[in-house]
Amino acid sequence: MFSWGNFISQCFNGLVLGALLALISSGLTIIYGTLGVLNLAHGAMFMLGGYAGWVAYEYTGSFLVAIAAGALFVMLVGIVTERLIIQHFYARPHEDQLLVTFGLGIVFVETVRYFFGSLSKTVPPPSLLAGITPLGFMVYPTYRLALLGIVAVALLALYFVLYRTRIGMIVRAGIEDAVMVDSLGINIQKVFMLVFGIGAMAAGFAGIVNAPVVAVAPDVGDAILVQTFVVVVIGGVGSFPGAVLGGLIAGQIISLTSMIDPAYSYVMLFVAMTLVLVLRPYGLLGTAGRE
Repeated sequence: MFSWGNFISQCFNGLVLGALLALISSGLTIIYGTLGVLNLAHGAMFMLGGYAGWVAYEYTGSFLVAIAAGALFVMLVGIVTERLIIQHFYARPHEDQLLVTFGLGIVFVETVRYFFGSLSKTVPPPSLLAGITPLGFMVYPTYRLALLGIVAVALLALYFVLYRTRIGMIVRAGIEDAVMVDSLGINIQKVFMLVFGIGAMAAGFAGIVNAPVVAVAPDVGDAILVQTFVVVVIGGVGSFPGAVLGGLIAGQIISLTSMIDPAYSYVMLFVAMTLVLVLRPYGLLGTAGRE
C-alpha cells in the first residue's frame, strides 16, 4: 500500500545509500581513471575499513578513533598492496589486473574470516547520534541523518584534494595522459601509490561509518562492489562528479524499487545501467578514456 510517509522515508534512505555509494565509487573511479586498474578488491577494502574500525572501537570505545583507524588502516593496506603487487600489473592486460585484484579480495576476506570468524560485528553509533529525530512530517534515525552529513563532508574533502591542490592537479593530469606527466619530471610512480592509497581510504572510511547501519561481516563488501561498479558505469569511468551523480541515482533506484518489491531493486539498477550504456556509452559525465 502506497503512502507518502513511506515514500519520503525511502527517498531519505536512497539519499543516504546514494551518498555512501558515491564515496566508495569515487575511490574506485579515481584508481581506474589514473592507474587504468579495475580494482575488484575495492569491496573487500570497504569490509576491511569496517573491521579495523570495529577493533579500534573495542579497544578505545571511541567512534572517532574507530573512523580514523578504519580509514588510515585501509589507506596503508592500499599503499602496501600497490607497492608490492599492483605496480607490476600496470602494463599487463586488463584480464591480469582483474584476476589479481579479484584474488586479493578473496585473500582479504578469508584472512578476516580466519581471525574474526563469519559472525557479524556491530559498531554502535555515538550516544549523541542514537535514537530518532522528528522531522515534522516523519521521524528518521538520527545516525542516518548524521551519516549523510559525514559522507557529504568526506566527498567535499575529496573534491578539494582533487580540484584545489597540486597533487589533485597531477592526479587529474595523470587521468588524461600519464606519459606526459611522467615526461614533465613528476615521479608518476609515487603519484600512483598515493592515488591507490586515497582510493582505498575512501572505501575504508565508508566501511566504518556505515558499520552502525549495517553490521560488519566478511562478505559485506560483495554487494557493495557490484553496486559500485554500476555507479561508475552510470556516472562515467574516471569522473569524480560522475561517481557522485551515479551514486545518488543508484541509491534512489534501489531504495524506491525496494518499496514496491525488493526482489527487483537490482533488476532496475541494471536496467538503468543498460540504458546509459546504450544512450551514452561513456556514462552521464564520462568521456572517452584510455584504451
